[in-house]
Amino acid sequence: MTEIDFPPDEVYNTLDRLYDNPEAKIAALQEIQPSERDVAGQKTVFKALSNEDRLRVLEVLREGECCGCELQVILDAPQSTVATHLRKLKEAGLVKSRKKGKWSFYRIADTAVFELLDLARAIQEDA
Repeated sequence: MTEIDFPPDEVYNTLDRLYDNPEAKIAALQEIQPSERDVAGQKTVFKALSNEDRLRVLEVLREGECCGCELQVILDAPQSTVATHLRKLKEAGLVKSRKKGKWSFYRIADTAVFELLDLARAIQEDA
C-alpha cells in the first residue's frame, strides 16, 4: 500500500467534518485522480481543436481526403499557415498524411474526431 499524501490542513479539516474516515476518502480520491499522461494527451487534443481554422480543416476532411493546396484555398491562407495547422492536428493524432510525389494528402486519423465535433455542436445547441 502506498503512503497517502495528505492535503493541506484546511482541506483535511473539512474532510474530517464530512466523513467518518477522512484518510480513506483521501486515498479513494487519490486513486481516481487521472494520470498526468492522460491529462497531457487530452490537453493536446483540445488545444488542437481550439482553433477555428483547424476546426474548418477537420470539417472539410469529413468529406474525405484533401491535398494541402486544397486546404490553402479553403482557409484562404498561405502554405506555411496551413502547414502549421496540419502539424498541430497531426501531433494531436487527429489527422494523418500521405505523400504522392511532391503532394501531401490529409485525412482524418480516427472518425472519433467527428463524434467530438458533433458533441460540441450538440452542447452548443442546448446552451
